[in-house]
Amino acid sequence: MPASHMLNNIVIVIVDDDDSIRLSLREFLIRKGATVFACPDAIQGLEAVRAHHPNIVLSDISLPNRDGFELLQDIRSLGPGQNGNVPVIAMTALEGIVDFGLTIDNGFQAHLHKPFRPDQLLATVRSTLASG
Repeated sequence: MPASHMLNNIVIVIVDDDDSIRLSLREFLIRKGATVFACPDAIQGLEAVRAHHPNIVLSDISLPNRDGFELLQDIRSLGPGQNGNVPVIAMTALEGIVDFGLTIDNGFQAHLHKPFRPDQLLATVRSTLASG
């Protein structure tokens, strides 16, 4: 499969309040073939999960009003019939404050420390999808 189409038929919801990060991730993943819905906060992220039934969610931890941990709880409360079991990857720049163990212990399937490289993002998305 060509590298530009490695995420064909994959729907991804991105939740990040930083416009430049959110839009850069969106464009990169679209170029890899994914369908992407990018949201600036947890409320819109939850609505996107409900509306679009993504294969995977990428969520920042530090979000306004409701953080990434609360978003994960909201998603899980939807139940399996409404895509509440979708894999969620934590993204954070809060290294040392929010570490890998904390995110995994709280139910995230994977953890990416910002800034991360495009190949790290793709490897994490692909391995998370493969294990789900």
